[in-house]
Amino acid sequence: MSAFIVEGGCPLNGTVSVHGAKNSVLPILAACILTPGECVIHNCPALSDVRASIDILRHLGCRVTQQDGTLTVDAKTLSACDVPDRLMREMRSSVIFLGAILGRVGEAVMSFPGGCELGPRPIDLHLAALRALGARIEETSVGLRCRGEGLTGCELTLSIPSVGATENAMLTAVAASGTTVINNAAREPEIVDLQRFLRTLGANIRGAGSSVITIEGGVPLHGGTFTVMADRIVAATYLTAAAAAGGQVEVLGTDYRHLSTVTAVLAEAGCKVQSEQNRICLSSNAPLLGVRPVRTAPYPGFPTDAQPPLMAALCKGTGTTVFVENIFENRYRHVDELTRMGADIRVEGRVAVVCGVPQLRGARLHAADLRGGAALVVAALGAGGESVITGLEHVDRGYQDLDGGLRSLGARIRRV
Repeated sequence: MSAFIVEGGCPLNGTVSVHGAKNSVLPILAACILTPGECVIHNCPALSDVRASIDILRHLGCRVTQQDGTLTVDAKTLSACDVPDRLMREMRSSVIFLGAILGRVGEAVMSFPGGCELGPRPIDLHLAALRALGARIEETSVGLRCRGEGLTGCELTLSIPSVGATENAMLTAVAASGTTVINNAAREPEIVDLQRFLRTLGANIRGAGSSVITIEGGVPLHGGTFTVMADRIVAATYLTAAAAAGGQVEVLGTDYRHLSTVTAVLAEAGCKVQSEQNRICLSSNAPLLGVRPVRTAPYPGFPTDAQPPLMAALCKGTGTTVFVENIFENRYRHVDELTRMGADIRVEGRVAVVCGVPQLRGARLHAADLRGGAALVVAALGAGGESVITGLEHVDRGYQDLDGGLRSLGARIRRV
């Protein structure tokens, strides 16, 4: 079992680049199924969730090759329409393959997805969208059996702007005949990236980034070459790490506009932040201050994935900060571990109250989920003494060589 050994109290300084976005590349890999052409994906991060997606693609009969950060997918040889339970359990995002398989083959069989236990993440919205497009879906105790001959475009309205449901509806609608209009669509940058990729393949789709997406379906698709956007949550993790440990860092590769809510909070906490083009600089040389309530919300609100590392940074400092988690009910699983380090946090339902303390102490910690694991790393970097962090299988789902990136900034962290 792997662990991070972190010696805290060392300021971070230097420049670090951000790898491709996990939440962008996963639906893009699923979208490769829609075309019989060859897709070349650049800036593809080496994550366990990406490896799980590759396993699914290969099980379906696709040819997949990988060299450095480039992944080539040839779905011409697609020969299956099922995703077995052992592959579905590896990540919660695996349900994104449903719409693509259904659109390409007209049939899909899969069990329910696995991944981090963040509380209920029902796929009802996904299924409702696919049914509106003409899919016939049978739900059983073990999974889903779907048929989609004669998929037809329609106007559908999501009850909430679910990222996954928006993506599944987009992938299915590209293969359906006629026009589909998705109302109350998710507006995340990763949705825009998926639209860019689909347009690279020849799809007629517009509106991503707004609440209304329009797809003219049934257009023949071809292969293409695409570069995945940078991961804004990885960028947020480096920024919060510098805020916690002190120092001055430059984060390259991510669009600063995608992180405006995060950088605004860090500036309010006393950090100096400068943003331009694909570059964000942060310096932190004094104890962090409490800030106004941080409420997670769909984009362009504060991202739920950035809440845990921000909370970890604000544990050490002065003042009080209230967090309100509006997306996942179990997003506070890192709190008990932070309190082991001396943090003063009280949780009641979806609300967490963080009272800053002068110092955190190193401890033996265990990551229970992806972003909670990142939070423990952030806290350990700002703490005094040594921390040992286990549960890295969660961290590996969304971070490529996190310890290497932090070491390049001067952090004392190693993987054993």
